[in-house]
Amino acid sequence: MDRREFIHLLAGGALAAGLNPTSGAASGAGQAGRSSGPNRPRRFGDGRDWFFEKRFGLFLHWGIYSIPAWHEQHQWRARVSRAEYEKLAERWNPRKYDPDRWLDLMQDAGMKYVCITTKHHDGFCLWDTRETSFNTMNTPYKRDIIGMLADACHKRRVPLCLYYSIADWNHPNYPNQGRHHELAGPEPGDQPDWDKYLEFLKAQVRELCTQYGEIHGFWWDMNVPKHVDPSINAMIRQLQPKAVINNRGFDEGDFGTPERDFDSGAAEAIGFERPTEACQSVGMESWGYRKDEDYYTDRHLIRSLDRYLARDANYLLNVGPTAEGVIPKEAAAILKRIGRWYRAVEESLVNVEPASVLTSNRNVLLTRRDRTLYVHLNKDPIGDGVKLKPINVLPKSAVLLNDGRKIDFAVNLAPSDHSEQKVYLRLQKLPANEMANTVLVVKLEFDRSLDDLVVA
Repeated sequence: MDRREFIHLLAGGALAAGLNPTSGAASGAGQAGRSSGPNRPRRFGDGRDWFFEKRFGLFLHWGIYSIPAWHEQHQWRARVSRAEYEKLAERWNPRKYDPDRWLDLMQDAGMKYVCITTKHHDGFCLWDTRETSFNTMNTPYKRDIIGMLADACHKRRVPLCLYYSIADWNHPNYPNQGRHHELAGPEPGDQPDWDKYLEFLKAQVRELCTQYGEIHGFWWDMNVPKHVDPSINAMIRQLQPKAVINNRGFDEGDFGTPERDFDSGAAEAIGFERPTEACQSVGMESWGYRKDEDYYTDRHLIRSLDRYLARDANYLLNVGPTAEGVIPKEAAAILKRIGRWYRAVEESLVNVEPASVLTSNRNVLLTRRDRTLYVHLNKDPIGDGVKLKPINVLPKSAVLLNDGRKIDFAVNLAPSDHSEQKVYLRLQKLPANEMANTVLVVKLEFDRSLDDLVVA
């Protein structure tokens, strides 16, 4: 079973994104605050609301799996014995690791927060933990990687979120039973005991929530046994009240987590009622560093990013640093190019409301603020014109945010609308061929309320 199948088992496919598979919206049970607009998630009404302001984040998968440089699940996917895999820790010495360089790149990309793997499925820990010797302090590097990143984030006031894998291929008490993302069975010397493993897990979570100052998020992964225990998230909230918690842990958490392009329900929904944070990696094969990685195109990643941000969701875009602690040049270049697009169109994605309900054209997404409407050509444009049926009011102006050029527009009868004999707003002569590798965003300014864009 692959990760895609796991997500569907864990959260029921579309439900992973806070959606109802039939209606496109979930009940939002357990959410605090009130709805702030149509098809818009509820806010929390407390310190966790930073999540709705920072929207775009950097995901980092890093660990000793970056040494063989094949996949972050190297031990499991390559069928490496635990004894052999553990030897990688003897070579862990990322001398070029500089968290400020990572944050420089993050900010170049327009990103506003960071989430890093503290412990992936292999069980290797990137912090000074007392609970296992399988950690960065017992390697040639001998430094607390999470502590270094936390210090850098605090200095820049960058929210820091921590990823933690529940599945563990190293701990003797974790009950590996050959389920998805588990070893085939116990290794020599193991003593499978779920209750004892949970005590270990809770102790590590407490360390992460008490040793590094203010934490803004906890990102669970791989609750393979589907164990339910709300007290664990309650502990996190008590220790770190500003931390948002995802839905892959021991209860439904604060937000849904559609991954890559696996969840078609999340990809096509017109909006979300539950807070949502999509995640994607720049690499097609691995989340950790892979030396011969195949990379997604800029167009694919930008469309994915726009598709979620335009619907009031957050987005984590992942890179895997090398064993030396350097973000690969190809990945860094992708982030910088995405950053140039994001900075140009950011006003259409931040502090706006989803507004796609204003048009029946499902090939575009709309966002709104005051009397301004933003048109996102998120899907591959089939031509250089866009019809915003049933809108039939002329805007005061139309500007392409990508480069600032003015866009032609008209409200008139198109031949394809002859049967109904109605006029609609059309955007014309868009540079769809010239800018085919990106997402065009057009800013429309009106002299009336956006609720009055259809007149008899």
